[in-house]
Amino acid sequence: MPDLHTTNVLLGIMAAVSVLEALVVIGAAIGGFLAYRRVMQLVTDLEMRQVAPLREKVDAILVDVKAVTARVSQQTERVDHAITGTMDRVDDTAHRVRSSMRDKVAQATGIVRGVRAILMSVLHQDSRPRHRGAADRAQSAA
Repeated sequence: MPDLHTTNVLLGIMAAVSVLEALVVIGAAIGGFLAYRRVMQLVTDLEMRQVAPLREKVDAILVDVKAVTARVSQQTERVDHAITGTMDRVDDTAHRVRSSMRDKVAQATGIVRGVRAILMSVLHQDSRPRHRGAADRAQSAA
């Protein structure tokens, strides 16, 4: 029969090592949990001391930015409306001036053409040689 004493000793050593490993794993888990709790407490404390005041400042800045953006948007709309109205008035005025000038130029052109026609008529009548017809020759012979 084989000797089981050596086997039993080795099994006992393995059982003891397994228990020690279990205790080490449990200790590591507890250590990890304690470290996690401390880190979370540190993060919470840091958040309360550093991040919360910064967040309040950032929120206040965002409120100001929203107010400024709204004001700029409103002013931009007003300027756009004013420019549009001004451009409409300028277009209307240009149309009126163009129409008025067209009428005045047409009148002036008509007057100049009329004077030119009169001058041409007068100048061509005087410079035209008179053709003497048979009746004119008879009167001058007599």
